Amino acid sequence: MSYTAAALLGVVGVLLVDLLVLRTRLVLRPVFWATYPIIVFFQLVSNGILTGRRIVRYDPDAIIGWRLVYAPVEDLLFGFALVLLTLAIWVRLGRAGVQRGPVAGEGAPPPWSRLLRRRDADGAGSGGTPAPAPPEVDRREVS
Repeated sequence: MSYTAAALLGVVGVLLVDLLVLRTRLVLRPVFWATYPIIVFFQLVSNGILTGRRIVRYDPDAIIGWRLVYAPVEDLLFGFALVLLTLAIWVRLGRAGVQRGPVAGEGAPPPWSRLLRRRDADGAGSGGTPAPAPPEVDRREVS
């Protein structure tokens, strides 16, 4: 399979995942297209460095031959697929409630503190002496 065919299949596959499987529909949102040029800019910079210095080389028979800042145009397709898939999974996990509430903020314990307390409860994590429990935080609203 040529690099061009693989890039096109990657884009089509990720579009199907975004629109039909995860149903995040990021490509239909103006904010996605408004911010995507930032990603493309940095992708072109990094591709330009890697291909311009010949750190990465492409077989001329496997690509279309169009280049943008030394890199084949197919790299933009792969980059699009990579970014869209990552964002779609991130949005989907957020909708699923993977992190149900904020853990940062004043008085909030760090996210790993629950694991440390569980480990220290039997004295195994701190040389045999259990760590003191963190102080309770009053979460009532102040008026």
